[in-house]
Order: sequence, then C-alpha cells, then structure tokens
Amino acid sequence: MAGGGPDTVTLRLATRGSALALWQADHVTALLQAAAVAAGRSVVVEKVIVETMADQRLDIPIDAMGGKGVFVKEIQAAVLDGRADLAVHSGKDLPAITPDELVIAAVPQRGDVRDVLVGSTIDGLPQGGHVATGSIRRKAQLASIRPDLVFSGLRGNIATRLEKAQSFDAIVMAAAAIERLGISMNDRVVEILEPDVMLPQVAQGALVIECRGTDSATLALLKELDHGPSRRCVDAERAFLAELGGDCDLPVGAFAVTDGDELVINALVAAPDGSAMLRDSRRCPISEGEVTGRSIARYLLDDAGGSALLGR
Repeated sequence: MAGGGPDTVTLRLATRGSALALWQADHVTALLQAAAVAAGRSVVVEKVIVETMADQRLDIPIDAMGGKGVFVKEIQAAVLDGRADLAVHSGKDLPAITPDELVIAAVPQRGDVRDVLVGSTIDGLPQGGHVATGSIRRKAQLASIRPDLVFSGLRGNIATRLEKAQSFDAIVMAAAAIERLGISMNDRVVEILEPDVMLPQVAQGALVIECRGTDSATLALLKELDHGPSRRCVDAERAFLAELGGDCDLPVGAFAVTDGDELVINALVAAPDGSAMLRDSRRCPISEGEVTGRSIARYLLDDAGGSALLGR
C-alpha cells in the first residue's frame, strides 16, 4: 500500500482496460472512498491497467488459452509483484483456487446473477437456430432445452458482442454486464433467463477483490467493503467449483441464496452437449455453506455420474 498524508491512503488497483473492467474499478474506488470518509480518512486510488493475452488474442477461443483464468492471472501477477496493491475481478472469471500469496479480501454486494438472451426468446428461436456464446455452461443448458440449436463461439467486449448479435439468431450474455454499462435492457434483451431455466456460473454477478495476504493495512481497508450475505453465497459456490477440481469453463453452474440464517445452494453438472443434466439442491446453516458446496460437488461427481459426464 502506497503512502500519503496522515489521513490519506493511496492504493494502486490492477484492472483490465475494457469498459466493464473500468466500471468495476470505478465502483470499487467509490466504495473505498465512501468507507474512508465514514472513518474520517481519504483514499486515492490509482488504476494499473493490465492488458492480458486474452484481450490481445480475440481470434483464439478462451478454452484454447487455458480457460477464463487467462483474464485473471496477469492481473493477479501485478499484485503479486508489487505493481498494484489490489485487484478487482468479475467473480465468474475467477478460478476456484486462489494463489497462496493472495487472499479474497472482499466481495461487495452482488449484482444480477442472471443470463440474458439477446435476439430471440428460447421458444422463438427457429428450428436449428444459431446461438453464439463463449460459455460451455450456457451452451449445455440451452442444448438441453433445445437440442436442435447450433452454437458458435463469441469473443470480444460487451459492445463488440452486442454488435455481433445481428449475425446470429441470438447471443447469450450476463445481465450484470449489460446493466453496469448502462445499456438499456428494454432495447437489447429479449428474454431474461431465470436461474431455474439457466443456472448461473459460480459467482456470476459478483465482484471479487484480492490483495496480498501479508498486506494487513490494505486488508483492513477492504474488509469494510465485504457484504456478508454476498460473501457467504460466493464462498459456498466457489467451494463447489474447487471440489470439482476445475475452473469456470466446465459445464457446471451453482447459485446460492440466503434465507434467514440458512443458505439454499443449487448446482448442476452437465454433459458438454446438454444430453445429460445432473442437479442437486440443499439447504444448510450459513456457517456450513462451504462444506455443503463441497458435499454437493462430491455427490454429483461420485454418486450421480458427474465424473463420467466430465470425462474423468
């Protein structure tokens, strides 16, 4: 953590340079500054823009570059080598395992977790309709509902993907991304896919803030941004993904919600082509969210046949 006056702290925040990533960085900056004002201090946040290989090579599918973790690793490296004090990630892009030297310092209040279909409703898609998505999770669930659909990959920032929508019968995107960029959902979105139709990716709609585990001063500041219910849900979902032993490019989904002093966790493991869909739902005390997330993963893998679906 960089210095400043006695009541001013300067933090360097690592982020990608896309419009959505910059929105996320500005949002966290505003939260930090508000928390500092409440404590009678001030925070200056300097962005450290990191252009990742995934941003540069839009011609290569994400899974061919090692999964969505490629959006994250170079950002994490900036914190690990001291170029930055913290990093902000889209939770759904974050691999299940955090590097030893880093910690998840905060999960601010979660946004919309849902996916959206742009261009057509599911029922309105023509026979053999062409849908673009870069997510194997989305592809598997849509194929389970409509086995006749044809799929293509989709890369690029939000604006680029929306421009490409006219080349397909529909594209699939995250509702939170569209909302955060101020794009009118009434103009663009044809169908919002509720979680019982399209189970979200682990930590979808959530921001995750990391810093070095040894940086106690930054950790203390970021702790003020942690939203308890969102953090507990994200931790349970990430425990599910970690137990699967994979990353966010598996054909799996999980979504936890708080209900009083309990969590309700829904999860699935799918065949990549959508021909089989294994689901489990459990209720547990909030304190047992991570244990339950891991238990669901083991059940789906070992007892329900998930290992075979994932080719293990």
